[in-house]
Amino acid sequence: MALPRETHISAVFADFIAAVAPTNALAEASAGFVWRFQEEAGEAVTFRRFGNDAIIFNMSTWESLDALANFAFKSAHSEIMRERRKWFLPMKEAYAAMWWVPLGHRPSIQEAEERVAHWRRHGPMPFAFTFKQPFPPPGVEQSVARDDAFSARE
Repeated sequence: MALPRETHISAVFADFIAAVAPTNALAEASAGFVWRFQEEAGEAVTFRRFGNDAIIFNMSTWESLDALANFAFKSAHSEIMRERRKWFLPMKEAYAAMWWVPLGHRPSIQEAEERVAHWRRHGPMPFAFTFKQPFPPPGVEQSVARDDAFSARE
């Protein structure tokens, strides 16, 4: 989730809006991508939740932590992340959480809100975590690879 510096119709924010569709297309074409939240129009930048109508968010599921990390940190997505302070205000609370989901599950917005809120209250745990302190899927030892999807919410 992110809190824009200006409204989505501003000239400053236009660069970010222009990058949304190509970045989503890149995600969808990336190895390990499973699903992403979309509005009926195909994007998620106008959908508001998380107790603040100004906050925008995205949510996706991936086959593995490595697949998401490759997209997030080793693709053109990383360029967008480096520029984020140009478009978004720093968040005072945790703004991202990841969690494991069963194959085929599509997390709801309410589920994402609960996971982020849990992370804010309790820090990283198997219920909600981040790249900095990941947890293995339920019933799997830390050192065992995972094939099920997990959900990432920013």
